[in-house]
Amino acid sequence: MARIDARGKNCPQPVMMTKTHVDAGERELEIYLDNAVSASNVQRYLEKNGFSVRIMDEDGTITIRAEKGGSGTSPRPVSPAAAEALQDAAVLITGKVIGSGDDVLGEVLMKGFLGTLSQIVNPPSVVALMNEGVKLALKNTSSCDHLFALQKKGTRVFVCGTCTNHFGITPDVGAGVISNMFEITEALLSASKRLTV
Repeated sequence: MARIDARGKNCPQPVMMTKTHVDAGERELEIYLDNAVSASNVQRYLEKNGFSVRIMDEDGTITIRAEKGGSGTSPRPVSPAAAEALQDAAVLITGKVIGSGDDVLGEVLMKGFLGTLSQIVNPPSVVALMNEGVKLALKNTSSCDHLFALQKKGTRVFVCGTCTNHFGITPDVGAGVISNMFEITEALLSASKRLTV
């Protein structure tokens, strides 16, 4: 039985930690969490992937025990056409946070989004960074690590050169290629699906 200690981890890390073990073929899991939202997310992920789930809450630690082949729902297969469509998607990121109102939360959400994007089976074909979004590609940051992981999976990461020059950070870019408006626009418009963050 695989044991996963996800206490103190921000969303979506508990789900991604669980996914790593599920992808490795683990059939029995015990996951330790310290927040109800993460526990609910992990429970839904496991049930969607064919696990039966039991949850216990003692002294602030939530324990999920899961076994493959129980009463959970079987995962829905992804058709080759759907997988291909996912790979022909482009993501335009124009800021270093998601949303407005609380920049600390927005930064956590952006890092969670990039981390999740880098771990899905069929990542987008293009990620383009513009305006403050280029700061996500700075060396020695977790967001840069996520972008680099996307590149390893074949995602083309374009970083706006006008923007890096404006912020004076061109030498500090650690992921992607410094690009121009023409190349970025062409890549975005040639994708069948586009998402702006």
